[in-house]
Amino acid sequence: MSKQAKKGLLPERRFPEFQDKGAWERSQLGALSTIVRGGSPRPIEAFLTRDVNGLNWLKIGDVDKGSKYVIHTEERVKDSALSKTRVVNNGDLIMSNSMSFGRPYIMKIASCIHDGWIAVTNINDNIDRDYLYYLILSNESQIYFFNSAAGGGVKNLNAEIIKALPVAFPQKDEQQKIAHCLASIDDLIAAQAQKLIDLKNHKRGLLQRLFPMEGETVPKHRFPEFQDQDKWVASTIGDISEITSGGTPSRSMPEYWDGDIPWVSTTLIDFNTIKNVNEYITQDGLNNSSTKIIPEGALLMAMYGQGITRGKVAKLGIDATINQACAAILLNDKVNAEFVFQNLAARYDEIRKISNPGGQENLSATLIKQIPFSYPNIESGEQQKIATCLASIDKLIAAQTQKLDAFKAHKKGLMQQLFPKMDEESA
Repeated sequence: MSKQAKKGLLPERRFPEFQDKGAWERSQLGALSTIVRGGSPRPIEAFLTRDVNGLNWLKIGDVDKGSKYVIHTEERVKDSALSKTRVVNNGDLIMSNSMSFGRPYIMKIASCIHDGWIAVTNINDNIDRDYLYYLILSNESQIYFFNSAAGGGVKNLNAEIIKALPVAFPQKDEQQKIAHCLASIDDLIAAQAQKLIDLKNHKRGLLQRLFPMEGETVPKHRFPEFQDQDKWVASTIGDISEITSGGTPSRSMPEYWDGDIPWVSTTLIDFNTIKNVNEYITQDGLNNSSTKIIPEGALLMAMYGQGITRGKVAKLGIDATINQACAAILLNDKVNAEFVFQNLAARYDEIRKISNPGGQENLSATLIKQIPFSYPNIESGEQQKIATCLASIDKLIAAQTQKLDAFKAHKKGLMQQLFPKMDEESA
């Protein structure tokens, strides 16, 4: 592919065989297709059926956000729903009109769709549907949707906004070439994503075998050289560590902030090693608050926070202060830090079940101290063996994540080059 230098609507890069094919055409999506909104029979419970011959009923939750095609639905509706809904067919495009709006999918099945969907049907014969899918997915189209969406808090799309979507297109054979190129990258991304899933599943299986299950003190599997060693010690987190928390300097005192002392909040705790922070405090902020400097190597656990934050753990890769929602776990010499980190990370769901009396969904230093914890004698080397094994898998997962991100970035950059900017024309 090379850059074009002709007048008219042109992409930044074009495949060699199309360099002399002239400028692209411009139109609007509504002129090239029929745009219709779905419909929801109400109450929906009256129309649902378990009959295998029922009509597919597509909800937002039935699609995978990362997928291209819709291949199944979880529920079906009776024929009597037809007058109150909309049917889309194999090959039609759909997109959500609220929340994660504007993300297109290609139907591989016929289905009724509820009113949270908008369908693109009767696509013009001069438009390749896979090309149209990628064009709608492009950064320029998504920015158009975001800027055009109506609503104060929750933004929404409607059929009129989608009809007015600017569409640039070359001849159909060039459209197909672009779609094939991007689809091949999608295949590579899917393959890399599956490798990442496989690695995570492999680690999950190792965690289940190398650490005792909930309520048990002995793991299912021990490395051969440790099978004749003593049983693990049944203890608690409080027996192997000191637990402390931090604080937040007053936000009303500017002189307490923007210093050179790292300050960690629970938003940074995500089964990771924390080496960078978003906020810093001054020495005055440290001296005039309950926060304290926690040494590098300590473990952090989120005691409370938004959504899924509570119960997450992290390793502190720098000396840093912490806020009051973070518990610092300062380990003694009975245990290996990586061993403890991997154990607590594997028990995230179990730890989240713990809560203060009265039903408050948060942890405390007292509750964390009471968490059961079993471990082999550190002098045997078994802790280090387990920690090294799991840490090596983490490195593979990190490398695979970077590779996947690189493919995604490549696709994003390529899409920006393969589709022209509608407000620009080549000179």
